[in-house]
Formats: sequence, structure tokens, C-alpha cells
Amino acid sequence: MRIAVLGVGLIGGSIGLAAKRRLGAEVAGYDPQPANLERALEVGALDRAAESLADAVADAEVIFCAAPVTALPALVADAIEASGEGVVVTDVGSTKRALLEAVEGLDGEERFIGGHPLAGAETAGVEGSREDLFDGARWYLTPSPRSEGVLFERLRRLIADFGARPQAVEASVHDRDMATVSHLPHVLANALVAVAAGSLGDDSDRRAEVGRSFRDAVRVAGANPGIWADIYGTNADAVAEEIDATVERLQEAAALIRGRDVDELARWQASIGEQRRRLLADHTGTGELTELLVVVENRPGTIAEIALSLGQAGVNIADMSLFPAADRRTGAVSLWIDGEDAAARAAELVAELGHQVTTVPASES
Repeated sequence: MRIAVLGVGLIGGSIGLAAKRRLGAEVAGYDPQPANLERALEVGALDRAAESLADAVADAEVIFCAAPVTALPALVADAIEASGEGVVVTDVGSTKRALLEAVEGLDGEERFIGGHPLAGAETAGVEGSREDLFDGARWYLTPSPRSEGVLFERLRRLIADFGARPQAVEASVHDRDMATVSHLPHVLANALVAVAAGSLGDDSDRRAEVGRSFRDAVRVAGANPGIWADIYGTNADAVAEEIDATVERLQEAAALIRGRDVDELARWQASIGEQRRRLLADHTGTGELTELLVVVENRPGTIAEIALSLGQAGVNIADMSLFPAADRRTGAVSLWIDGEDAAARAAELVAELGHQVTTVPASES
């Protein structure tokens, strides 16, 4: 397999390492900064440093665009134009809706499938690249109704082989969720630092010793200003709505604390602790895989429709295979779902989309 990586920082470099060492893929890379390409070669993330984007994507089967979110529309458009039929183009950006809107209407848009791995490290740059960076990490995929099913399967399988857990989700849902669990924490960390600096930082005689809870809460404050300015800007409405919701919660907390009812305060603290436990529960899945055989019409968007429906319901596709019929008008899709309950829910959802679904007995799968 030949893979192209356009942009070789931490994520692009880790994609290269995972593709080379886990799949034996040949990886070509391009970056507008030659120094990044040199370092990528040194750490083994690339087999070849290309002199141009067109050179990098030549003969590639999968193209990963790894650039700041505001640079992605132009980069993805160039990658689609420079590559041919049957080549899947994806990205790793933290926001998705604006990018999918920019790609809509391009010749070859059916070959683009948005992506976002929830993976990172304390280090930045290709020097911090790791083969295992994506192990166990959720990797969201945001296909459009026009995305080709065969290419979606290829990309989903490749990402799973990296060690990640791919899941399809609508772009607008992705951005709203990320505003809550990723972007808002950065805003709150920034606000905490600003509050503390205003309250304590100007008076050296009364500066408080910074405790562990504060350090943990502000670990991401002020991180990567250029990158985060782009993220806030491309997901502004969703982030602002979450900030408004947080302000409302803080006002409720202030009123509760002013009331000085220690029993009520203890119940509030305990309820938040339980909510935290549920939010941070392990979602990797430990059940037996159940195979569903789905008969579908061969029309654009069918696979994306199924994947998005299951992803929206929180049902993870552990594996997938496509079996086109000889007449190319129909086909079958095998879906392997983790856990009996999830499989039953998946069968119900797929049937509601109008497809024939059969649960394959374990002895036959």
C-alpha cells in the first residue's frame, strides 16, 4: 500500500510511522517546510520526501492531509485535484463542518472523507511522532452523503489497523461534541489562569502557592495560539454556546455556595462525581462480535448513511466488508458489532433505513 502524508508534524509523522511499521506501507510526505521533511526522514516517518504535493500523491491509495484547520480546505482541494479515481482523501482536523462545506461541489468530492483522531501528546512536531499514538484512540470519520462506500471501508480498515477505533459521525454533531469535551476545556483553562493572575499575580506579597488541582486544570491553557485560534474560529457558534451554558452552571453553583447548606453542597458534589464517572467510563468494548449481513442497493451514499446512523446511536462498527453483486446493482455488507445488545440495536437501525438485515449465527461467521 502507498500512503501520502501532506504535513508532517506530530499527527502526520505518527501516521507515517504506524503505516510503515504496522502495515508495511510505503509512505511519501510533503510539507512546505523542508526542515520538517528532513526531520521526518530522520525519525523514520517517511520513506520518501516529495518535492511537491503532486509528487507526494502520485500512486497513493490513501492521502492524509495534516495541516491547521484553516489551511485544510485549500490543501484538501489540491489533494483531490492531484489524485485520481479510487484514491481516498482524508484529513485530521479538529473541526469538520466548515471543511465539508468547502469540499462540497468539487469534482471528486465523493473521494473525500473527513477524519479526526482524538490523539495527541505533550510534545509537538514530528520529533514527537510515535507508532502507538493512536492505540485505543477514537478516530472520527465524517463521510458525506456522496462519499464512496468502498473508499470509506478502505479508510476505516486502515485506521483500525493503526490501532485506533474508527466511528462515523455527522460533521455538525462532531463539532458540537468537540466544542463540549475538547474546545471548552481549553477556554476554561485560559479563564482560570486569567482569574488567578488577576486575583493573585499582581501582589507578590500575597501570591498563593499553586496547588496540584490548579496545575491539572490549567495544563492546556495558552497552548499553541495559532492552532487554537483557528479551532475557535471555525467552531465559534458551538464553542460560544457551551461557554454560555457553563456561565449558567457557574451562576447556579455560586447561588448554591452562597446558601451555605452543607448537606445540599455535599449532594451536589457527589452527583457531579457520579456524572464524571459515567462520562469517563471505558468505551472500548469487551463483548463478543456479532456479524450482521445487510443487503443494499448499489447507490451513492448507502454505506455512509449506514455508518452515520450507527455512529449517531453510539454503535461502533468493529469491522466491515463489502461484497458487490455481479450485476453491480446490489450488494451485501457484513458489519461486525461489539456486543449482543449493540448488534440488536444496529440491526434495528439498519432495517429502519430500508435494508434487509440478517444476523449471522456465530458458527457461520
